[in-house]
Amino acid sequence: MRKNIYLIFIGIIVLAFLAGNLSYPKYLNQSIDFFNNKIGFGFPHFWDIPFKLGLDLQGGTHLLYEADLSSIEAGDYSSATQGLRDIIERRVNLFGVTEPIVQTQEASGKHRLVVELAGIKEPAEAIKMIGQTPFLEFREQRAEEETQIILDKQKELEGMTYEEAQKIENWQLALEDPYFKSTSLTGKYLKRADLTFDQQTGAPLISLQFNNEGADLFEQLTSQNVGKILAIFIDGIPISTPVVQEAISGGKAQISGDFTVDEAKELVRNLNAGALPVPIKLISQQTVGPTLGAVSLQKSLMAGLLGFLAVIIFLIIFYRFPGFLASLVLVVYVVLILSLFKLIPVTLTLAGIGGFILSIGMAVDANILIFSRMREELKEEKSFTIALEEGFRRSWPSIRDGNLTTLIVALILFGLGTSFIKGFALTLSIGILVSMFSAIFITRTLLRLFVNTKVEKYNWLWR
Repeated sequence: MRKNIYLIFIGIIVLAFLAGNLSYPKYLNQSIDFFNNKIGFGFPHFWDIPFKLGLDLQGGTHLLYEADLSSIEAGDYSSATQGLRDIIERRVNLFGVTEPIVQTQEASGKHRLVVELAGIKEPAEAIKMIGQTPFLEFREQRAEEETQIILDKQKELEGMTYEEAQKIENWQLALEDPYFKSTSLTGKYLKRADLTFDQQTGAPLISLQFNNEGADLFEQLTSQNVGKILAIFIDGIPISTPVVQEAISGGKAQISGDFTVDEAKELVRNLNAGALPVPIKLISQQTVGPTLGAVSLQKSLMAGLLGFLAVIIFLIIFYRFPGFLASLVLVVYVVLILSLFKLIPVTLTLAGIGGFILSIGMAVDANILIFSRMREELKEEKSFTIALEEGFRRSWPSIRDGNLTTLIVALILFGLGTSFIKGFALTLSIGILVSMFSAIFITRTLLRLFVNTKVEKYNWLWR
C-alpha cells in the first residue's frame, strides 16, 4: 500500500514537470542550450506550443454583414445563410486566418453574418474576398494526355520567378487545373439542390434541378462524359466529384455516394449557396489593435495571479498544513489546465480566461469540503487514517453534485451561446473536470503520504 502511494506520488511529480514545462518551456530550453554548449551534445528543445489568442487579446477585425434574401423563399432562408457561412469560412481559411469565427445571426427579421478575423489588422483584402458571391461551376475531367502536358509544364517552371516563367513557351498552361477543365455550366443555371433519400436503402441523395438552359447544357456534358468524373467546384475548390453513369436529360439529376446525412446537408447548402444570388453587405467593421489586446491580456493575467495568491493565503491561514498541500495541488492544477489549453488547442479570449479563473475557485471549493469534513472527523477523536478516508468519502457526493450541475450549465452555454460565451463555457468545463481529478486524486495522494508518520501526530497542523 505504502509503495503504491510513493509510485503515484512520483507519477504526479513527473506529470507536473511535463505540464509545467509545456505551459512555459522557456527556462527548460535555456538550460538545454546551456548544457548543449558545455558538452557539445544536441539535445532537442522541449515542445514549445504557443497559446492561441482570440480577437480581443491578439487584436484583429470584427466584421458584420447583412444578407440580402429578397430573392429567396422564406423556407430557404436558413439553408441559404448556412451555405453562405460555409463558403465564407472556407474563404477566410484560404486567406490564412487562424481560428476564424463565422456565425449567423437573426434578429428583427434581419439575417446577418458575423466574421471575426484574429490577427488581421488591415482587412481590406479579406473584406473584398468575403463580399464576393460564391461561384459554383461544373468541370469535366481532362484526357490523360492533357493532364500530362500540364503537369510537365508545371514541373518545367518549378522554381522559376514570374518573369523567368513568361519567357517559356505556353507558360500559361502551368496555371491551369491539370485534372479538370471548366465548362459553361455554372451555378446560375442551377435552380436548387435538395436532400432526398433512397426509398430502398434509405441512403442520403442530393437532388439537382436545372433551369431550361442549364438542362440542355447538363445533358450535353453528361453525354460527353459517361463513365468520367463531372466535378463540382465552389470558388475553385472541389466539393463533390461524382461519376456520370449515363446521359441525363430533363434537367434533373441525383448525386449518390457514401455520404452521412450531415455531409449531404452540407453539400446541399454549398450547392445552393453557389447557385442562389445571396449578396451580402458590410454594415459594421471594428478593428481591435494589438496594443489594446495586449493591455487586456496583461490585466487578465494580473487578475488571475492576484486571485490565485489570495486563494493560497486563505487556504494556508484557515486550513494550515492541508491548506499548504492544497496550494501545491492548485499549482499543479494550473499548469495542467494551461498545458491542456495548448494541446486541445483552446482559443483564449477574455471570457475564456474568466472561465479559467472561475474554475480555480471550483478547485478550491472541493478541497475545502474535504478538509472541513476531515476536521469534523478528527474532533470526534478518530484516527488520522480514518478521518482522512471518511473525509473524502463523505465529501464526495457534495463535490460530485456541485461540479456536475455547473458542468451541465457550462455545456448548455457552449451549445447555445455565441463565440465569447462558448469560450467561457469551454474553459470552465475543462477546469471543472481537471479540478475533480486534482482534488480527489492528487490531494488525496499527498495527504496519504503522512499516514503513520510523525507529522500526523501534530494535531494543530490538521485542526
